[in-house]
Amino acid sequence: MSRYTGPRVKILRALGVDLPGLTAKSMQDRPQPPGQHGAQKNSGRKSEFGLQLLEKQKLRYNYGLRESQLRRVVSSAKRRKGATGQNIVELLERRLDNLVFRAGFAPTIPAARQMIGHGHFMLNGRRVTIPSIAVRDGDVFGPSEKGAKHDLFRSAQETPALERPEWIRVETSNDSASATLQRAPESAPFPIDLQRVVEYYAIRN
Repeated sequence: MSRYTGPRVKILRALGVDLPGLTAKSMQDRPQPPGQHGAQKNSGRKSEFGLQLLEKQKLRYNYGLRESQLRRVVSSAKRRKGATGQNIVELLERRLDNLVFRAGFAPTIPAARQMIGHGHFMLNGRRVTIPSIAVRDGDVFGPSEKGAKHDLFRSAQETPALERPEWIRVETSNDSASATLQRAPESAPFPIDLQRVVEYYAIRN
């Protein structure tokens, strides 16, 4: 399954939650599910599978992953020590495209992915073009000289999408900025039932 490129608010309405990584827009003005009679059609109680699928889709759409990519993340999380659900969130939050967004350097994760892919970001002093690269504790990342002049970077600096999490420290100077991942990320920026995500993949692996 490829990455989603369709109407983003439609996805928020279908999942019933705002996903800041996917879009800066909100579903609050139209909270009902999509469709002419969405509220009536979808008012029935969801099955356990439906609830598991919904939670899994929140992760896939917010972080902009293909299904095969998310399966690899879950597989890696299972091999690590600790709770699998928490490990899933940590691995997703450590992605460079997500951290560029969470640091306030891009308005959304797709925008961060675009800028990284075009070589507008540095990691530990080196230009990187791989959005999925895992950032380690103590790593420093930020826009290149050209990236700091990019409209997406400037607009994100002026109106940050989210409050910056405690595990990211940002330093600014003149027209540039850099950020350091100080410790392991702890949570996603939206409500998520991680146990249902784990159960979804436990049944289907």
